[in-house]
Amino acid sequence: MATPAPLLLTGAAGALGQYLRPHLAKRAGGLRSSDIRDPGKPVPNEEIMVGDLGDARFVDRMVAGTSAVVHLGAVSTEDAVDKIFHANFHGTYHVFESMLRHGVKRVVFASSNHAIGYHPVTERLDATAVQKPDTMYGVSKAFGEDLGSFFSNKFGFEVACLRIGSAFPEPTNPRMLSTWLSYADLLRLIEACLDAPKLKFAIVYGASNNKRTYWDNSKSGIDYRPQDSADGYAAKLMPGGVDPRDPKDPATHFQGGFYANLKLGEKPKM
Repeated sequence: MATPAPLLLTGAAGALGQYLRPHLAKRAGGLRSSDIRDPGKPVPNEEIMVGDLGDARFVDRMVAGTSAVVHLGAVSTEDAVDKIFHANFHGTYHVFESMLRHGVKRVVFASSNHAIGYHPVTERLDATAVQKPDTMYGVSKAFGEDLGSFFSNKFGFEVACLRIGSAFPEPTNPRMLSTWLSYADLLRLIEACLDAPKLKFAIVYGASNNKRTYWDNSKSGIDYRPQDSADGYAAKLMPGGVDPRDPKDPATHFQGGFYANLKLGEKPKM
């Protein structure tokens, strides 16, 4: 019996990648992890490759011999437009083109809520919602979704685009009562996409089981069952049930939060 090929994880040095690595490495075939920064010592059943997604030759070596891709690698916030183009536009294209060359069909693409950030919070969005990016970062994620749709329709790729909300260890502000995604639920979401028996092209919102959510996954086609919730943090983040935010502030009105207030290329102060 042939040895299963490894799963490829890009963006492995980031906070989400570091959490995912030891879990995804347990899958059949193990894990190949990559980032422009060294992710650190390999975990069991993991191979590390360090390089730039903007380098097409490196990406081709990185993708060769893998079974599927979890593509987190990107400039992960609003930033200088040239940086976003290098990693998020060129880098994502290089990943898809290399997958085509090497016959790798399934990809889980880390999109973002910022691809739909200019929808008002009063709207409940499902997989059919149109893109309304709130920043050039959001535009780059909308591009990745469209690239995935193109490669799915033209080349038969199996693509799941995750419109990730706020992936943090715990909610830290009132907005996250709607958008929070626990690390454990992120893993559940990714594995649901990797293991889906049928997948052509899917849009899935990356959020935990939050009763204040803006998003509905009933049309995603992915059997994602979040087990965590932001609801238990409501008393701490909104004492007395009162939302302290200014309702006239675009950061309150739009689903993308404070990204709606960023200037072109302005890096958020985290």
